[in-house]
Amino acid sequence: MENVYVVENGVQAKAKIEQLAALGYTKDDIYLIAHDKKRMDDLSDELHVNEVGIEEEGLFDKIANVFRKRGDELRSQFENLGLTQAEAEKYEEELDNGRVVVIGKK
Repeated sequence: MENVYVVENGVQAKAKIEQLAALGYTKDDIYLIAHDKKRMDDLSDELHVNEVGIEEEGLFDKIANVFRKRGDELRSQFENLGLTQAEAEKYEEELDNGRVVVIGKK
């Protein structure tokens, strides 16, 4: 089961993370994705949540992502978290517009 939220900034991301925690999600169940890798790293570290890694992507996708454009990499990450291709495209477009996506996945 996935809960997906589009937020504008770190303050809103923190609020959604707290909401997911209240629903029983642990920090290992919560992922934060941003278009800019540094922003994603900083927010993930600050808010103590996951980025999509080898466990979620699998080794093949992780290696393939090295050669993909950032948009393709992000869509792949969304799909590896259980979103459909159409949902992945929709949320990747939100990232293009500077937003952040918070996903709770059990």
